[in-house]
Amino acid sequence: MQKAEIGLIGLGVMGSNLALNIAEKGNRIAVFNRTPARTQEFVAEAGALAGNIIGCATVEEFVEAIRPPRPIIIMIKAGDAVDQQMDLLKPYLSANDIMIDAGNANFRDTIRRFDALKDSGLTFIGMGVSGGEEGARHGPSIMVGGTEESWKRVEPVLTSISAKFNDDPCVAWLGNDGAGHFVKTIHNGIEYADMQMIAEIYGILRDGLGMSASAIGDVFGQWNTGRLNSYLIEISEKVLKATDPVTGKPMVDVILDSAGQKGTGKWSVIEAQNMGVAATAIEAAVAGRVLSSQRQERLAAEKIFGLPPKVERKNHDGMAFLADLESALLAAKIAAYAQGFAVMAAASKDFGWSLPMPTIARIWRAGCIIRSQFLDEITSAFTKEPDVANLIVTPAFSKMVKDTDGALRRVVSYAALNGLPVPALSSALSYFDSYRRGRGTANLIQAQRDFFGAHGFERLDGVDRPHGPWGSGAA
Repeated sequence: MQKAEIGLIGLGVMGSNLALNIAEKGNRIAVFNRTPARTQEFVAEAGALAGNIIGCATVEEFVEAIRPPRPIIIMIKAGDAVDQQMDLLKPYLSANDIMIDAGNANFRDTIRRFDALKDSGLTFIGMGVSGGEEGARHGPSIMVGGTEESWKRVEPVLTSISAKFNDDPCVAWLGNDGAGHFVKTIHNGIEYADMQMIAEIYGILRDGLGMSASAIGDVFGQWNTGRLNSYLIEISEKVLKATDPVTGKPMVDVILDSAGQKGTGKWSVIEAQNMGVAATAIEAAVAGRVLSSQRQERLAAEKIFGLPPKVERKNHDGMAFLADLESALLAAKIAAYAQGFAVMAAASKDFGWSLPMPTIARIWRAGCIIRSQFLDEITSAFTKEPDVANLIVTPAFSKMVKDTDGALRRVVSYAALNGLPVPALSSALSYFDSYRRGRGTANLIQAQRDFFGAHGFERLDGVDRPHGPWGSGAA
């Protein structure tokens, strides 16, 4: 029997869809699930694709069905379960076989697993896969971290199943050990910020302007034809126009306002803090989800404080304000992406990955959740200046910031005056204002630190006197 080109363990929704995608693109694949009945069911339901699928009842049979060196995708819940599955596989594997974690793993776990296999003859790939269930089935964006040799073994299969942007495959080898999973983590952090910002604009339209869900959907639909064209804007229009089959109300109006999270956004914030990179829009988005989960506390607080009275806009031109909202969202998105890429640049230096920024932007242009027209412009900006300090100072994006800064300022002001929470939009504005101000206020902080802790400071005039004349007042 012809051996499989690749194997996959875990036939949940994501694993099943990825396996069908692999088979559909002409690759022979072996599959295994800890429940044999699920494997049989999967093969039976594969229809015409079953000819490219080898369903296996045991781990030994599964490993034997794959052409060496064997690449094996593990598509199960992240965490200890992956380590347990790896331990079950190891006795059956041979030199140069590759275990591939395709879940949303913490990149530090990926580095640990990679290092643990160094002297075993086996190797490991941490593979970020973005695009959700639909992407897994028809073409995700794929971020690979591991040895270049292991990447070359899986490159033909992964290239065939990846999303395509103008025939350009959205898959790339990004560096050693945890590089792929780190980039996927930051992708998700930017995704958090993007979703939060869209929700904040929705809040202004709903609670500030009193618009219905369907009318807001129309606004997003119009925006999706212009500069904000993206998957998230596209689906926002669709969900806002959907009707609940039970009540007949707009679907969004019956959904509890408490957002979940699986950890990748939080990891993005933690790593940004560890590396000393400001990622304020992502931080605000994570905090926003945390606050959303405290619904009973929010309801109790509203009874105590009430809501602020509405402040009428001086400019009553509704179309002009909608244009401001569109521009404000664009400006804030620029800040979120700039912060995400700055975190990746810092990690690239810290972990010795040499992350290719133009390539990362390129493979995010299709398949992934944050895919957008915007990423084509980011690809171009980083191609021209791959080592630029920050995306917002490139010629194309500095012009965008200048063009949209006023709108973001007006929108944040309107929201603040009307008590409408916009933590991500306002953090983006503060980020711009802090980044472009040559003389900030940290001099006072340094003086305070020296006063109470003798931490010292540097002087503008270069004089070598690292402490202030605080005298006996310091405690």
